[in-house]
Amino acid sequence: MQQIKPHGGQLVNRVVDKKIDTEGLPKINVDDDSVLEIEKIATGVFSPLEGFMCHDDYINVVNNKRLSNNLPWTIPIILPSNDDVKEGQEYLLINNNKELAVLYLEDKYEYDKKELARKVYATEDINHPGVKKAFDMPNYLLGGKIDVLEKPTLRFGSYDLTPEQTREIFRENNWKTIAGFQTRNVPHRAHEYLQKIALEIVDGLLIHPLIGWKKKGDFSPEAILRSYEVLIKNYYPKNRVVLAALTTAMRYAGPREAIFHAIIRKNYGCTHFIVGRDHAGVGNYYGKYDAHKIFDEFEDLDIKPLLLCGPYYCKKCKNIVTEKICPHDDKIDISGTDIRDCVSNGKKISKELMRPEVAKILTKDDLID
Repeated sequence: MQQIKPHGGQLVNRVVDKKIDTEGLPKINVDDDSVLEIEKIATGVFSPLEGFMCHDDYINVVNNKRLSNNLPWTIPIILPSNDDVKEGQEYLLINNNKELAVLYLEDKYEYDKKELARKVYATEDINHPGVKKAFDMPNYLLGGKIDVLEKPTLRFGSYDLTPEQTREIFRENNWKTIAGFQTRNVPHRAHEYLQKIALEIVDGLLIHPLIGWKKKGDFSPEAILRSYEVLIKNYYPKNRVVLAALTTAMRYAGPREAIFHAIIRKNYGCTHFIVGRDHAGVGNYYGKYDAHKIFDEFEDLDIKPLLLCGPYYCKKCKNIVTEKICPHDDKIDISGTDIRDCVSNGKKISKELMRPEVAKILTKDDLID
């Protein structure tokens, strides 16, 4: 069965199959977010990247939403550092004294944080969580290919599937078409509605919650995975859904992140990608359907976006609907923000917003402090 090709044509694998002598190599300590970036580069999630972006790719991504070879790419994959290093040398990347990878340093360069914020996040407002992180980063970026000494062990074991593994599952199920669904929230009825529209169109569904750094007040990874297991068990057809974890940081970059998330799911083997209302948004920084519009810029993305309107509950229809199919104004909006507010304030979540089986297992302890 012919599967969709990875972004750039080939699935990257930077996990070395032989022992590398790291004795005497100068060390660079990296933070937890960079550990996840290293793992994603290593296993092909960020194909065709083989390491952290050098200056040419960084500039092209920030300014043109493409790599220097013109391949679509919208989010810089960067290694911030103030270490005293020299281009052309090898460095051992470590985290908490654990040896992770060898960096073949090609480039050390300064960058404009305000430009990064303005062009990637569409704002310089420090209250935007992605902008705040960017402004807090070191002043230099390191670029170059990496060799990963061994695949990092992530938190969620059987959920931490690589693109190679999901592609094998899709092959075993004989799925020709697969829709990917990105989320950072526990599942509410609007999400379920979007996923089931996709299941009417494709052979299988990859529910792929993002498990990595998120802002205070978001749901914990454990809560998201636990609640999806309950939903799938009770309300989805057997053998048509794969639940896996995407262990990378949330960027909150709105439209740009929608493209980035689509590219990632293409690498995992998805042929379609669900894009709803305010994808990867936060606050009021992006328009309601800006994440739909940006796909017009990328006819060469080679994964089909399912651009779906935001669902809500219509009291007259007594069902989950969208503005495309419902003429009524008597509605209850459904959003991750609403669900988080209910849980945070100890309020009962109505059956119109969330399946009761899911709602009853959520508590305040499931929110990130």
